[in-house]
Amino acid sequence: MNERSSVGELAAALRTELDRYSPGEKLPSSRALVERFRVSPVTVSRAVAQLAAEGLVVTRPGAGAFRASPAARSAPPAGDTSWQEVSLSGDGSPAVPRSVDASGLLASLAAPPTGVIELNGGYLHASLQPERDLAAALGRAGRRPGAWSRPPLDGLTELRAWFARGIGPAHGAADVLITAGGQSALATALRALAAPGAPVLVESPTYPGMLAAARAAGLRPVPVPVDGDGVRPDLLAAAFDATGARVFVCQPLFQNPTGTVLSAARRPEVVRIARQAGAFVVEDDFARFLAHDDAGPLPRPLAADDPDGVVVHIRSLTKAASPSLRVGALAARGPALERLRAIQLVDTFFVPRPLQETALELVGSPAWGRHLRSVATELGARRTAMTAALREALPGLGLPHVPAGGGYLWLSLPGSEAGRTDESAMVQAALRAGVAVTPGRPYFGAEPPAPHIRLSFVSVAGPAELAEGVRRLRTAWEGTPAAAPPGG
Repeated sequence: MNERSSVGELAAALRTELDRYSPGEKLPSSRALVERFRVSPVTVSRAVAQLAAEGLVVTRPGAGAFRASPAARSAPPAGDTSWQEVSLSGDGSPAVPRSVDASGLLASLAAPPTGVIELNGGYLHASLQPERDLAAALGRAGRRPGAWSRPPLDGLTELRAWFARGIGPAHGAADVLITAGGQSALATALRALAAPGAPVLVESPTYPGMLAAARAAGLRPVPVPVDGDGVRPDLLAAAFDATGARVFVCQPLFQNPTGTVLSAARRPEVVRIARQAGAFVVEDDFARFLAHDDAGPLPRPLAADDPDGVVVHIRSLTKAASPSLRVGALAARGPALERLRAIQLVDTFFVPRPLQETALELVGSPAWGRHLRSVATELGARRTAMTAALREALPGLGLPHVPAGGGYLWLSLPGSEAGRTDESAMVQAALRAGVAVTPGRPYFGAEPPAPHIRLSFVSVAGPAELAEGVRRLRTAWEGTPAAAPPGG
């Protein structure tokens, strides 16, 4: 059981027992609750804090927790929010839609119900996160002189220089902006490089968070198919010619969701095609710190071999460390950097200095290298275990590519002349069977060519939970109907 579910279960248990206590009466001590429920003191502290936030208990430092007096509550007046439907409908221009669909993000960010195995998560399980190293880094960072003062607007120079060294020798701190994680960097890049209503070329399939950010900025995602070697240059060139787009967003390394790597032959072609079109390539290098131990030497970022400022590079520490270490970087050259800087300043001012100082302490310590080596070994083992389990339990699901990095497997659901697997029904059946998976539909900017699901092996507790998740998925698969064939 993970910490999150333990807190929820303990809070629920205490909530049901509150009627035993009179208002003002003291609840059992933390030590008594630890012994009774066999949970950690941290779990007890968080559960009691949850009840305090609900107004059910009152905590007094050094004295304990007490049942709160019931508050007299009156029903709030009924309001009428129907006017907002008209206001939010836009200005009548179909070229700049105002609706924002975050359902693709919620599919991997929302916590599943208690007892459901999380094969839809996008972040490292707590057991894989460097929590002790982060705590130590946070402690050291908090003691730094000026740690709570305003940081440089572009970010700490030392942190910018560290990110720049990871891109290549031609980049320096002056080319880098510190951002609040990769999603923030993507949103900034899209707003800075493309005008509302403009097309933006994207890989197909691709990361739903990028599609959501593009649409929120009023842009029109235009899909360009990928195969086992990454995006197809011939289709990329055709898409630039047909749309007049000035931005192409890609993930050349361990692409989400397919896990593919842009081939050596295609890498210069992609940059050349964009340069010829007078367009930018936004390189989302989100998985560079998530290579598996059998990945071999990684290709250099596209930005490393781009002297002309075609490539705007993004990377983040979040995926490899903790979902709450929202520290990333944007690297660019020329007038584009000034535009990016202005957009970020307007949106967020700057990334909080304590967070930047913590990140700098973490990556500058020997613990960072040890952590990355441990993650590489663990993710490689989990990938291998999940692949073997799927091939044994669910041989009917297509697995065209086994990645050497990242944390996901991209599976195609079978079809026939009689119909194809109902993707939505499969996802719902899996949830009923006690396992959460991610539907494939949100990864496509247009109609998907076939039904898919994405499975994560980073967010489970370990091999046993992974194996149980696949077993439950098989149960769901056996009860999933086929959808009617297209046009049927």
